[in-house]
Amino acid sequence: MKKNPLVAPVVKWVGGKRQLLSDIMKLIPHEFSTYYEPFLGGGAILFNLQPTYAIVNDINEELINMYLVIKNDVHKLIEDLKKHRNEASYFYKLRELDRNKIEYRKLSDVERASRVIYLNKTCYNGLFRVNQRGEFNAPFGKYKNPNIVNEKRLLAVSDYLNKANVQFKCGDFEDIFQSIEKGTFVYFDPPYDPLTCSANFTGYVSGGFNRDEQIRLKKLCDRLTQKEVRFLLSNSATDFILELYKDYKISFVKANRVLNCDFNKRGSVKEVLVRNY
Repeated sequence: MKKNPLVAPVVKWVGGKRQLLSDIMKLIPHEFSTYYEPFLGGGAILFNLQPTYAIVNDINEELINMYLVIKNDVHKLIEDLKKHRNEASYFYKLRELDRNKIEYRKLSDVERASRVIYLNKTCYNGLFRVNQRGEFNAPFGKYKNPNIVNEKRLLAVSDYLNKANVQFKCGDFEDIFQSIEKGTFVYFDPPYDPLTCSANFTGYVSGGFNRDEQIRLKKLCDRLTQKEVRFLLSNSATDFILELYKDYKISFVKANRVLNCDFNKRGSVKEVLVRNY
């Protein structure tokens, strides 16, 4: 299937991979049967690869709902996005909707997807972030002219998702590997092991991702290796991660990250790309 250059991430996500695309794409195998991505996020790798067959997952229900709406109701979504206003009072009114679960459940799937995109485009730093209760908590961004309705991109992504066989899952990262076979390829982009103090910026879903989860992920990588399934994994270059994956091939890359509690350590940081091939 011919690639469409207009197919690209619709929302900006914590730890997004757009700036590392060239480094990652160099390491992805040229041929594989099905593409797996259990931590989808903004989908930079999926949309750059545009595989014909893919099984993708994210634990964030609002994100997966957004992708399904883009696939199934993109024209209704575009019309709904046009109603939004780039005003602080309107922003906070829309942001507060998820505080009342009963009222929030009254929103349609299209309205929920539209809200996620609007908040992402107009909030500070343009990042989806929730608190421990799962409530969106990023402040208003005060941008003069945010691109709330990127119609061409939405239509292009919708077209790709309908032409390709992309299955969306919403659950634990291990759940999509029930019947994985040799010849497939997996890209892991989990919430990163924090670099310093409280720099655990995994607030795109309530609950977080601690080191027990990192260990569980590594054990999954071991099982995939035994099945001769190729995987590539991104993470921060902490001593913990380097020790955890010491038996695999590790490449170092640099990325600009602003999400760090130590101001002096913001900017270019070292990350790792781990693979078993």
